[in-house]
Amino acid sequence: MRFETKIAVLLRDDLATWQRLNVTAFLVSGIAGTRPETIGQPYADADGTPYLPMFRQPVMVFAGDAVLLTAARERALRRGLTPAIFTTDLFATGHDAANREAVAAVHADKLDLVGIALHGPRNDIDKILKGATLHP
Repeated sequence: MRFETKIAVLLRDDLATWQRLNVTAFLVSGIAGTRPETIGQPYADADGTPYLPMFRQPVMVFAGDAVLLTAARERALRRGLTPAIFTTDLFATGHDAANREAVAAVHADKLDLVGIALHGPRNDIDKILKGATLHP
């Protein structure tokens, strides 16, 4: 099935495995929390045990260097898309308010991005992520 929209995560290519997983989980929560149309119906097994709903479409994960992350963020904003962002500073915080304070303390052009997540029209996302490779 080909979707008209795309959910994508772009991770900096020098992250440790635990960081990649942690950043991806945090970033996609921003999409799930603001784009209810991306969420499908709840699941249930044959015994009727309920499970939480998930995204209706695949989440594509890409990798790139710091320069590509900065460029992708800028391209997203120029196209009117609001990315979820994760910066290096967030590895040292312990809760949501501290995360927001850490981001608010840094000017946009100085953000040390380690990941961004996007949801939008497929063609826009492809152009925003130009130069990125699928995560290995």
